[in-house]
Amino acid sequence: MDTTDELDAGPDSDQTGAAVTLEDVARVAGVTAMTVSRAMNRPELVREETRRRVLDAVEATGYVPNLLAGALASNKSRLVALLLPTIATSIFTDMVQAMMSTLAASGYQTLLGLTDYLPEREEQLVQTLLGRRPDAIVLTGTDHTALTRERLARTRLPIVEIWDLAEQPIDMLIGFSQEAVGSAVARHLLEKNFRRFGVVSAADPRGLRRSHSVIAELARHGVKQVPLEVVPAPATPQAGRDAFARMLSEGLPEVIVCSTDTLAQGILGEAARRGLAVPQQVAVMGFGDLITAAHVHPALSTVRIDGAAIGKLAAEALLSRLTDKPRLSTAALRIDTGFSIIDRESA
Repeated sequence: MDTTDELDAGPDSDQTGAAVTLEDVARVAGVTAMTVSRAMNRPELVREETRRRVLDAVEATGYVPNLLAGALASNKSRLVALLLPTIATSIFTDMVQAMMSTLAASGYQTLLGLTDYLPEREEQLVQTLLGRRPDAIVLTGTDHTALTRERLARTRLPIVEIWDLAEQPIDMLIGFSQEAVGSAVARHLLEKNFRRFGVVSAADPRGLRRSHSVIAELARHGVKQVPLEVVPAPATPQAGRDAFARMLSEGLPEVIVCSTDTLAQGILGEAARRGLAVPQQVAVMGFGDLITAAHVHPALSTVRIDGAAIGKLAAEALLSRLTDKPRLSTAALRIDTGFSIIDRESA
């Protein structure tokens, strides 16, 4: 056995399973307990053949490391908390996947918490999480209660706010401007000579900001009295159908701008049910470019957000703070990931 495998295993060497100990694994693998700990926690310092023997022994014995003991010894939980508004829509899927994969490659796991778009719910989760000592926290959006901001400002944990931009972020910020999205969509549709607009938004803070930005930009170009239908968050296709039906009582708009693709797809379905041609009689614009957007009929015009880039950048920003291998310069980190308008058949 290579003597380099016998190095001191460090603070995690006292890990124990509920029934099987580290020493049991070492005996099966034919190595020392220090080597077992090293193979599991610092595999880059162990020969591949030795690491394989250790992993085979772990599998054979059913050993489960005591992560709490390691965390207490190293003062690190190796957990990153990610707070999302919802998992009822796939809009955050690429972002979550990229973040979790990047963190996992460096030995960090992700703990998800759901805020239901409620700042008060986020406040409760932050209080609970801080008591569990995660190594970092990622927040979706920049709309927080004063108490949440105060608590996070006092902690020394790395904090990343994502999916938004703000003048006074808590720490690091990676996202895009909701207001810029709304203004760009309005101008884009005006250039197509639409003049009668309707807006349908879920009652979430970022969706409402985008929607109000659409209406404000239209007003600057002389388009007044744009009806706004607000539905509960998270959005559903049925909510889009219902909002469209209510909007029709005031007359048929030329184009309906939606805060999510989910609502837009509901409107497409209701338009088809009523025999209304899209985009000839009513055009529809979504947001998010969900995986289904290009495959509905007609294909949905929308706004694409690079969720994977946001997730990867957020993970790299945290790892730059948490490890000795900096990936980004995180001093006053502010990254605008931008967006793109996707023209398809519906508008």
